[in-house]
Amino acid sequence: MSKLSVEDRLALQDLIADYSWALDTGDADALVECFTDDCLMSEEVFDDPDIWEGHDGIRGLMAHYANAPGFPGRQHHVTQVKYMPQADGSVKLKSFAFVTECEGEPPYLLRFTGWYDDHAVKGADGKWRFQRRIVRLWDGEVLKNFPGRGQWVPRKRPESLIIRR
Repeated sequence: MSKLSVEDRLALQDLIADYSWALDTGDADALVECFTDDCLMSEEVFDDPDIWEGHDGIRGLMAHYANAPGFPGRQHHVTQVKYMPQADGSVKLKSFAFVTECEGEPPYLLRFTGWYDDHAVKGADGKWRFQRRIVRLWDGEVLKNFPGRGQWVPRKRPESLIIRR
């Protein structure tokens, strides 16, 4: 593994922030800019994962959320980022993820806790982008060191969260 420079680490932090800001403000162009042409974005939360591929797929993801009840007003928060440089110059990242909903009157809601499983590459233009971004619940493999844990338990998708493509 190679060592990650401070500049690259900061650029990866910016990528993570750019993704959240673009998604939460409905900026499809800025969201697409966070991904490589051959990207894969997957939300592996329910028993039927949502998968979007390439820039057209990312635009589809944004179109879905733009029309999803309750999505405007949500904020994606990312903490505890682990950077794992790879021999080929790419970087694998793991981070905690949670989503809050700031709609209507307080108290506001915590809607999701989980983690991101990312793979980022630096383009010829020097900009870091996600080649793969997988959203996972805080269960399964990440809890394998706890007795009786470590198996992902499929969850049925509530009717209100069915993706309509």
